Amino acid sequence: MNAKVGVYVCHCGSNIANTVDVARVRDYIAENSDVVIARDYKFMCSEPGQDLIIKDIKDKGLNRVVVASCSPLMHEATFRKACEKANLNRYLFQMVNIREQCSWVHNDIKSATEKAIALVNAAVRRVIHQEPLDTVRVHINPNVLIVGGGIAGIQAGLEIAQAGNKVYLVEKDSTIGGKMAKLDKTFPTLDCSACILTPKMVQVAQDENIELLSYSEVEEVNGSVGNFTVKVRKKARYVTDQCTSCNDCAEICPVKVPNPFEENQSLRSAIYKSFPQAIPNTYVIEKEDRAPCRETCPIGQEAAGYIALIAQRKFQEAARLIRQDNPLPIVCGRVCYHPCETECNRQFVDEPLAIKNLKRFVIDWEMNQGSPQVPQIENRKKEKIAIIGSGPSGLSCAHDLALKGYHPEI
Repeated sequence: MNAKVGVYVCHCGSNIANTVDVARVRDYIAENSDVVIARDYKFMCSEPGQDLIIKDIKDKGLNRVVVASCSPLMHEATFRKACEKANLNRYLFQMVNIREQCSWVHNDIKSATEKAIALVNAAVRRVIHQEPLDTVRVHINPNVLIVGGGIAGIQAGLEIAQAGNKVYLVEKDSTIGGKMAKLDKTFPTLDCSACILTPKMVQVAQDENIELLSYSEVEEVNGSVGNFTVKVRKKARYVTDQCTSCNDCAEICPVKVPNPFEENQSLRSAIYKSFPQAIPNTYVIEKEDRAPCRETCPIGQEAAGYIALIAQRKFQEAARLIRQDNPLPIVCGRVCYHPCETECNRQFVDEPLAIKNLKRFVIDWEMNQGSPQVPQIENRKKEKIAIIGSGPSGLSCAHDLALKGYHPEI
């Protein structure tokens, strides 16, 4: 079917006509071989303007329509309905915005007119390739997923939930609240930030229509509007839901790390809650990749734990922790080539920690106190395992197997 395009250029009163030479646009586009009729009218969105389109579709057999006027957000539906009244499929219509994109952003009539001609010409070339579509009704899932539990996500979730829809609120941090939770006052009233935010956070936790997925991140989104399938990865908090938020764990935790909530200007324990009003009101242990010191240690021993205990002068506990993973702590405290110190992240602040010497110190202290507390072996197994070689690897392997109840023979 050959395209028969009708083009209609709107004056929009004086909004367009004062800056765009409407008559020139009309005359230029009329020379296009696919354009059957080109008109200009003072108000195309008015009833006489729409009747003009309907009459031309019926009388001139138009099978495509282009209207150059204001934003499609305002009147695209208006002109589509006019096309349908003349039995022309609504999707064989194309609208061009020459008000916001030409007349309102230009002072020079020549430049605005040339741009309008280019836009209308492009619309004519496009509408030729458009095909009729049918509007269908499909079942949609009314549930809503909101990514981000800041004040915007919280407010959106509450309003949607109050309208009766199910809301899934996904927040990558251990608590909702976002940046606002860090603020003291809010502009322009200087109201207390926490006084505004905290009640809304509690509402989220108590609303039956909101499922809070904290400490989670969206990994994958498939589907289309009304039928999305979203894959969310929920990170482990390493603390059960029975946590009463008593703070006892944080007080005795020996490991201290920079506190991101305080912009790293203070320290927090390894088990923490971002701030007192946090929702969910549960502590969390944030575990990242294996520490470089442990990654490079020949026996894979975790140093941070016993170093933190030594810093608190809990030497007995530190020695016990060392012996859980190290069968020869006295030897390792003297002859180990300590690759852990080479990779210690502390070097990026000042200098690496003396891990080998700290281990030596605490084990020597333990020996001076009397007999060392060797870990007890539970549930010995009948199977025997042979280990060839009595180097550090063989000894470490034998130790680990023995702790698990096996009978290694070197």
